[in-house]
Amino acid sequence: MPATFFGRCLVRLLLLLLCTSLSGGNPADPAMTTQDSNQTQVNSVTKMSVTGHESSDAATQEFKPGNKLSVDLSEHVIVLPAGPFEKNISVASPTEVDLTCKLDENSNLKNPQVTWKKGSETISHTSKAPNSWTIKVTISESSHLGSYTCFLKAEKELSATFHLHVPPIDGREKPVIAYIGDTGVMVCKSEHHPRAWKWFMNNGTELVSIDKILPKDKYEILSRSASESRLEIHRLTVADSGEYWCEADFVLGPGKARFEVRVLSVAEPLKPFIAVVAEVAILVTLIGLYEVYSKKRKAKEGEKEFDQIEQLKSGDNVTEKDK
Repeated sequence: MPATFFGRCLVRLLLLLLCTSLSGGNPADPAMTTQDSNQTQVNSVTKMSVTGHESSDAATQEFKPGNKLSVDLSEHVIVLPAGPFEKNISVASPTEVDLTCKLDENSNLKNPQVTWKKGSETISHTSKAPNSWTIKVTISESSHLGSYTCFLKAEKELSATFHLHVPPIDGREKPVIAYIGDTGVMVCKSEHHPRAWKWFMNNGTELVSIDKILPKDKYEILSRSASESRLEIHRLTVADSGEYWCEADFVLGPGKARFEVRVLSVAEPLKPFIAVVAEVAILVTLIGLYEVYSKKRKAKEGEKEFDQIEQLKSGDNVTEKDK
């Protein structure tokens, strides 16, 4: 019994020493190893995400472009012969554009000969799919804008044109009507953000910057956002009437919109009213004269009729006396 008890105690002591040796070395090591492993994975992802970036700030480099030019890619398709056969594409900044001419599934045009042209210059298509032909256009300057046309020739010929241009500017088609002393307001808008807005006035031969025509206290150029510009001309005079232009300066070139300003005097709106009053006065005068003339005519006719009756009566009296 004592030997058995002693044996059990020895076993427990050995187990206790074993557990102490396992946990006593450094109990935090397993947790630190896991953390180091996770940190290694994070560092690996960070290095992958910033590869090719110029900045050394990893947190910022994830959102900066790489060493080569970063451009947007847009795809535009015209289906033939369904149409429409023309498509306008607004381009505000350097970009890559895929232009595709595609035959409709029900088209009878088989194995056409396909040619792409920019103006009169022939260019080759970069990719071909069944009944589909695509060119990739890299637009980095204004000379790359223009009209790109695909020609499909077989038993008959089909064509489609893509017009690439800077974004249009929303102006005002109708004239701006204002009165002397008022403030004339012109607003230009764009769906894109130009680098700058400029305003001009046509002096009859050319467009001249607004600051060279009007004094500084005469006008204001305001902007609620980068996509909008507002020109206000104060204390308008008749000399301020004319043609005004706004220009949006995009990376690939300018976009323009035209305004026509007409400055009227205060009496100008009264002219139609005065004309109507004059017409009414003339009409009333004519009616009055006609009535006077009619009365005089009736009076003369009445007198003539009376004279005729009197003559008849006188004739009758003479006849009776003779009898």
